[in-house]
Amino acid sequence: MPPVRILIVEDHPVVRKGLSQVIAADSGMEVCGQAADATEAFQLVQSKRPHVVIVDLLLKSGDGMDLIGQIKNHDPQIKMIVSSAQEESIFAERALRAGAMGYVSKGEPADAVLEAIRTVARGEVHLSPAMANQMLKAVVAGRPPQQSPVESLTNRELMVFEMIGQGLSTKQIANKLHLSHKTIETHRDKIKAKLGLGNTNELGRRAVEWVLKRR
Repeated sequence: MPPVRILIVEDHPVVRKGLSQVIAADSGMEVCGQAADATEAFQLVQSKRPHVVIVDLLLKSGDGMDLIGQIKNHDPQIKMIVSSAQEESIFAERALRAGAMGYVSKGEPADAVLEAIRTVARGEVHLSPAMANQMLKAVVAGRPPQQSPVESLTNRELMVFEMIGQGLSTKQIANKLHLSHKTIETHRDKIKAKLGLGNTNELGRRAVEWVLKRR
């Protein structure tokens, strides 16, 4: 069998190098390319034709979730895995809806990453047991797609909302998302409007409650 060709999309060089070394150590896999942003990643998808793409949700340029949808539209045969520090319980379902077939939290051991690659390469979905159980319970309960006002938030707004719930300041969120202070304030205003919240204190309480409930 030819090796599984893997493209790594990650803006942190150290993380990219670590993933590359883990994958190179497996004789059934090879890294065919590495990208730091969405534009470079899509160009490599077209030129390298990988079997599996590992995508971080937070990129210095472009959005990982949008990139997943772009790749899915370009070539539905390409399998995608999200590797992210963002909470799996918050973003995994959205990632699957966008076109990914797996989700691996950063900090997982190397074996977990390799197992995720093998699983999606076979055309199967890879999630943590806890997340798989959560999604199955939702199906059994017949949960509607729009289960709460939070579901109306865009992917970027949801990231901001999660970070507010984790206690991060506007400056810290801006640094993490590589966005300006003004852009984060705009996201905060839109979140308050969508959730019907009157002020910053209400936003903070709602975000904390929501993050704790998802854990």
